[in-house]
Amino acid sequence: MKLLIRTLGLLIVTSQLFLQAGCKKNSSYSSSQPPPPPPPPVVDTTVKTPGLQLIADGMIAPLIISEPPDGSKRLFIADETGTVWIIGADGKKLTSPFIDISARMVTLSSTYDERGLLGMAFHPDFKTNGKFYLFYTAPPNAGTPVPGPPGSGWNNLTRISEFRVSAVDANQADPGSERVLLEDNHPYINHNGGTVAFGPDGFLYISIGDGGNADDVGNGHVSDWYKVNAGGNGQDNYANLMGDILRIDVNGSPYSIPPDNPFVGTAAKPEIYAFGFRNPYRFSFDMGGSHQLIAADVGQSLYEEIDLVTKGGNYGWNVKEGSHCFDTDSDLVERASCPSIDSAGNPLIDPVLELVNNANPKGGGVGNAVIGGFVYRGTALPSLQGKYLFGMFATTNNAESGKVFSADMSANGSWSYSPLALVGYPTDLGTYLKSFGQDQSGEIYLLTSDQAGPNGNTGKVYKIIGK
Repeated sequence: MKLLIRTLGLLIVTSQLFLQAGCKKNSSYSSSQPPPPPPPPVVDTTVKTPGLQLIADGMIAPLIISEPPDGSKRLFIADETGTVWIIGADGKKLTSPFIDISARMVTLSSTYDERGLLGMAFHPDFKTNGKFYLFYTAPPNAGTPVPGPPGSGWNNLTRISEFRVSAVDANQADPGSERVLLEDNHPYINHNGGTVAFGPDGFLYISIGDGGNADDVGNGHVSDWYKVNAGGNGQDNYANLMGDILRIDVNGSPYSIPPDNPFVGTAAKPEIYAFGFRNPYRFSFDMGGSHQLIAADVGQSLYEEIDLVTKGGNYGWNVKEGSHCFDTDSDLVERASCPSIDSAGNPLIDPVLELVNNANPKGGGVGNAVIGGFVYRGTALPSLQGKYLFGMFATTNNAESGKVFSADMSANGSWSYSPLALVGYPTDLGTYLKSFGQDQSGEIYLLTSDQAGPNGNTGKVYKIIGK
C-alpha cells in the first residue's frame, strides 16, 4: 500500500513538472521565431495652436537669442545696449552679464537707433575653443566720407570681433580677449545690417546695410554702374563692404578669404558673397533641408522683401526695390523700366516673397519694416515644420504693433504667406517686434519691446510653443 502511494505521488509530481515545463515552453519563442513587435508609441494627436511663453523680461532692447552648441542648454540674450545675458538650463536669468561691451560702442540715441550690439554667433567648436563673435558699432574713424562735403565725418564703425569665454568661469566672457577681425566705416545712423552666423560650410557670414540715409544716396554712397539712379553702395563692389553679405574664414590673421568666394582674383572686394541689398538686418540658415540662406531686406517706401541668397547673387538695390524699378528722384513712385541685369551680366534676382510697405501710395501695406526669422525645425508645432517664420517691426506706423507671419517655402517661384495665429494675440503682438532667434532644437523665439528705441525696461523674449 505504501509503495502504491509513493508511486502515485511520484506520478503526480512528474505530471506537474511536465505541465509547468510545457507552459513555460509555450509562453516563449524558439530561436527560429521572431520576437513579437513592440507596442506602437503613444502619439499625441492633439492639434497644437501656436502660443507664446515668456522667457525673459525687464530688458532694454533684446536683439539676439541663441543657444551655444555645447550641450549646456543655456540661452544667451544680447541687448542692443551692449550686454549679453545668460538664461540657465533651469530657466533663470543669471544676475551678472556674460559680457558688457557698452563702453566700446558708439553712444546710442534712446529715441531710435539702428546701431549698437547687433549680432552674435558661436564658433561651431565653441564647446572646445570657447570662441564667439560680436557685431557692434564702434565710434567712427576720423576722416571725410567719399562722397561728402568738407567737414562731414563718418557716423560709426562696423566692427566684427572674436572673444573667448573666461578660462575659470563658463558663464563669463573674457573681455580682454577681443580680437578685431573686420572693420568698415559707416556714414549714417541707419542701415547697419547686423547679423553674423556660421554657415554649414564653417565660414562666418556677415550682413552690412548700404550705409543709411535714404535711397542709397548721400555721404559715403559711391557712384555705381546704373547712372539713371544716384548712388549707390548696393551695386558697388569695389569701394566698400556696404550693401553686401560677406563670407570670411575666421581662421586667419585677422581672417582669410574662402577660395571660392565669387570675387576672388578680381578687383572687387573678395569678402563679398552676395550684394545688392539695402538693409539685410536679419538672415539665417535653414537647419534642415538644403540649409538655404534666407535674408530679409528692409525696403525704402514701397516694398519689403525676403531673398533666397546664393553665391555671387545681385539682389537689385538700388536699381530695384523688391521686384519693382526704383526711382531715387522720387522714392514713392516706381520707374517705368529698369535693367534686368547688371553691367557684368548678372541677373538682378527678385525676392521669393514681397510685401507692400505701409508708405506705398497704392495701399494694402502689411507693415513698415520686415524682420527676418528662421525656418521652423522644432517638434512642438508639427504644423509649422519647414515653414519660414518672419515678421514686421510694426504693422501700424508709430504704434506697438509687431506681427509674425508664416511662409510656405516653394521649390520654385514666389512663396505664399499668411499671419501666424498666436493664442492671445488676435491682431498683432501689441509691441514692437525687434528680432527672432532659434535654439539648437529648432524652436523659435521672438524678441520685443514697447519702445522703438533702446530705452526703458519693456524688452521681452518669448518662445513660440504649442498650446
